[in-house]
Amino acid sequence: MNRAAHKAKLIQFLQTIRRPDRPLDLADEHQGLITSGLIDSLAVLEIVGYLEREYGIDFSERGIDPGQLNSIASILDLIERETT
Repeated sequence: MNRAAHKAKLIQFLQTIRRPDRPLDLADEHQGLITSGLIDSLAVLEIVGYLEREYGIDFSERGIDPGQLNSIASILDLIERETT
């Protein structure tokens, strides 16, 4: 799967966990998800679960670095690093 396909799949997932009063701005994949208020801290745990289920990324070994989960771009970079 290429980056564009991963991005489409990730955006589809993020649409299900974003705050309902905040639209997901698809134009800027570097926008901070938490700092902009698109998601809350509990949603970060949902993202971790999603990455473990969908991509087999084991956070119990590597730990969770919130900086790697702060934007669509950083999550895509993490997926690429961990699945290649």
